[in-house]
Amino acid sequence: MRWEAQLVRSSTDQPDAGTGRVSPKAQAVQAEAGAPHLHPLPLAGPAAERATVEQAAVEPATVEQATAEPLIQLPNVLRTVRSPEFEGMTFHEVVAKSALNRVPESSNMPFRWTINPYRGCTHACVYCFARKTHTYLDLDYGRDFDSQVVVKRNVAEVLRAELRRPSWRREHVALGTNTDPYQRAEGRYRLMPDIIEALAASGTPFSILTKGTLLARDIDLLARAAERVPVGVGLSIAMTDDALSARVEPGTPSPTARLRLLERLAGAGVDCHVMAMPILPWLSDSDAALESLFERVRSAGASRITAGPLHLRPGAREWYFDWLAEQRPDLVPRYREVYRRGAVASKEYRGWLDGKVSALKRRHGLGSAGWRSSAADSGPGAGARPPAGRAAVPPPADQAALF
Repeated sequence: MRWEAQLVRSSTDQPDAGTGRVSPKAQAVQAEAGAPHLHPLPLAGPAAERATVEQAAVEPATVEQATAEPLIQLPNVLRTVRSPEFEGMTFHEVVAKSALNRVPESSNMPFRWTINPYRGCTHACVYCFARKTHTYLDLDYGRDFDSQVVVKRNVAEVLRAELRRPSWRREHVALGTNTDPYQRAEGRYRLMPDIIEALAASGTPFSILTKGTLLARDIDLLARAAERVPVGVGLSIAMTDDALSARVEPGTPSPTARLRLLERLAGAGVDCHVMAMPILPWLSDSDAALESLFERVRSAGASRITAGPLHLRPGAREWYFDWLAEQRPDLVPRYREVYRRGAVASKEYRGWLDGKVSALKRRHGLGSAGWRSSAADSGPGAGARPPAGRAAVPPPADQAALF
């Protein structure tokens, strides 16, 4: 029995919206198809570095299997595809009605428009707070988010039409705010070059945040765009431990590979900042881990960095805690205390981390990446990591980096 056919689920096979888990029947179907229980991607550690320009640029003409009927309940699905080059992955190609997304006025983000060429992300970061958006498609925020990727095939065409509107005021547009535009799927679909060209040709400034080393493919294109409009490039690097990265973000190029990309960007004269988010309590926040991060980022050529703690929105919270219970059960009580009030770490922890980050920035001569961390609330400052506290926590704020 083929998995493609079984993905048209009956109501009894739907994932639980509160847990992200699928029913025993659906689990059996996935097990029959060989789907792993935690992370569907084979990329981890050194293997993750294979997601480079040359090996990720898969041509659409490769052997593939397309289903006759959509596997998700959207009216604009063109086809659903599985390809040998992306084992365990399913791509749902859709016709987008819009490309530009307006950011809510209540958001504290320093931009008002975004573009997301994909929904779902093969990076499979266990902490990604965009996970819950997959439940809007009747997919779960766990394995489905990692392996069921929606591709907006006509996004550049729609974008060009929107940019031609007399009402468009050429405001800054951010990419990489929901799912990564340079995830592995971009090697197949090549949506970003046309998006970059459309924005630059219209006089629209833009920025890109990514973990994907596939961005190297477009360095020359970005350099030409920067001659016409302001262009910002940010790399998400929140740890230097390749082994830890392979566990918490198994579909990404390793931190070492991303640092090499940072060196390449700096060498090409591209001003690139680093988004060191999320810092993971008791996993990547030790003195040694933070010192390594700031020292290596500075050595690779970054001049600016923004760092902040893990943010656990619904969906991401449940999936991350499931991972933590399996990988580091000893940390579960500490996390439950630090995140007892919701998505944001306790004020005490944020204040402690902010003190550490401020000292490291001064020592390594790094500025901020233009975003004020919520850790700027008053707190105990640098010193020993505070115990799990019960300090009041402000209402959840948006996280600057979603990866």
